Amino acid sequence: MRDVLPELLDWWQAGESVGVGTVVATFRSAPRPPGASMLVGPDGTAVGSVSGGCVEGAVYELAQEVVADGRPVLQRYGVSDDDAFAVGLTCGGILDVYVESVSRTTFPQLGEIAADIEAGRPVALATVIEHPDPTRVGARLIIGPERVIAGSLGSARADDAVYDDALGLLAAGTNATLTYGPDGERRGEGMRVFVWSFAPKPRMLVFGAIDFAAAVAKVGSFLGYRVTVCDARPVFATHSRFPDADEVIVDWPHRYLAAEAAAGRIDPRTVMTVLTHDPKFDVPLLEVALRLPQVAYVGAMGSRRTHEDRLARLREAGLTDEELARLSSPIGLDLGARTPEETAVSIAAEIIAGRWGGSGQPLAVRHGRIHGSVSPGM
Repeated sequence: MRDVLPELLDWWQAGESVGVGTVVATFRSAPRPPGASMLVGPDGTAVGSVSGGCVEGAVYELAQEVVADGRPVLQRYGVSDDDAFAVGLTCGGILDVYVESVSRTTFPQLGEIAADIEAGRPVALATVIEHPDPTRVGARLIIGPERVIAGSLGSARADDAVYDDALGLLAAGTNATLTYGPDGERRGEGMRVFVWSFAPKPRMLVFGAIDFAAAVAKVGSFLGYRVTVCDARPVFATHSRFPDADEVIVDWPHRYLAAEAAAGRIDPRTVMTVLTHDPKFDVPLLEVALRLPQVAYVGAMGSRRTHEDRLARLREAGLTDEELARLSSPIGLDLGARTPEETAVSIAAEIIAGRWGGSGQPLAVRHGRIHGSVSPGM
């Protein structure tokens, strides 16, 4: 929903009703992840995507029907022989799409949620997408890190169960469909609840204000990270040199990272790229980075000789083999990259592969599903 929220909010503020289709579960090689949304506006405009083009036509028509009668629908699109080409889903996947009508009447809290997302405040939205009692389908619970903000799923027991589980999803920035008994029983079935987790953007910390850093910052921003470039040299660490970074910090990298960690601003989704390849900068920095308990990725640039020298220095500093094993160095996947832009792509590819459990091999030489079912690790 985050990608289509500006358009949705515009129509909502104008008092219009909007058809919203959201991927709530995927199986096999579905092309879009849970949380991907498509809007059908009051003027017939389509915004966003639930399948990269595979089933948009079918969802478009269903959204118009849902807006007309007001009843939400949970629809599964698969690859059965009879209907695969009828809806256009030829990619080999299966996806569940929840379609609802959103307006000021059906979703009065949307403005508050949008304000939280814009301000970077974490908020989760839990919606009943399936229930034996049709009147409870569409019930919502809005959850903050410390309390239920508004709404109810129909009973205190259901609210409590979903609240506890949604906090974990919110901390990880993960969307998921959860299954309970009709009244929130944890080992039951019958009620399915989709949880959107609108956590702040994950962070990418780029250490070393060099030309490669500008390319990495650009790719990181494109991938949805909040990008920070940090270097101790003020002549190089300037906003004009890194226009795609959200912030440029002049400080010793190890000191900045230690302060950020102490302030609780480093989490399991944070990725770090150390591009200085200068021992006086990167060894103290990596001492801090590799000892942090929860970081998604730490990569360091340099030749193999630089890497071996760096490892020796880090061992002298007391780092264990287990801690050193967390370091990706030389940084990036082997793409034959030469330019800063190509190198940035190779670094991004390694980060993505680590996040989703990818092998980094060409898909043409692999067998099985294209899109794995691994939960994101970053």
